[in-house]
Amino acid sequence: MGVAFTERELDIMAVLWARGPSTAAEVRTELTDEITHNTVQKMLSILEEKGHVAHVEEGRMHRFHALVAREEAGTSAFRRLVDKMFAGSAEALLLHFVRDERLTRDDLERARGVLSARLDDGVAADPKSPKQTPPQLKRARRKDRQ
Repeated sequence: MGVAFTERELDIMAVLWARGPSTAAEVRTELTDEITHNTVQKMLSILEEKGHVAHVEEGRMHRFHALVAREEAGTSAFRRLVDKMFAGSAEALLLHFVRDERLTRDDLERARGVLSARLDDGVAADPKSPKQTPPQLKRARRKDRQ
């Protein structure tokens, strides 16, 4: 299923991704809400037990760094969102996203470009499988050539 973070774990990981290797005190100063130093240390220990962070000792301090890339966590979170909020339908998520009133015309134009490029390259449901062009797109391309 990939990596899954609690909201607090994700807050701490976001600091490590943004700052790079950091002590518990440095992480704490970056967090926007009140949290004790002991809580940050405990959360970093939990993240380390789960294999998401590691530390290097610097005297009496530990400097923690992320072992999970932000992109990997984002992909996992995206898949969980699709599964839990949109019943596994990426199309439903995409339609929800496109209808969002906060999107500007420029945002939609960039999205159109990405979608067009994806369609031109062929679409594969499984990223490990070879890219395949959907039959309806193949037919449309043949008609364009005639």
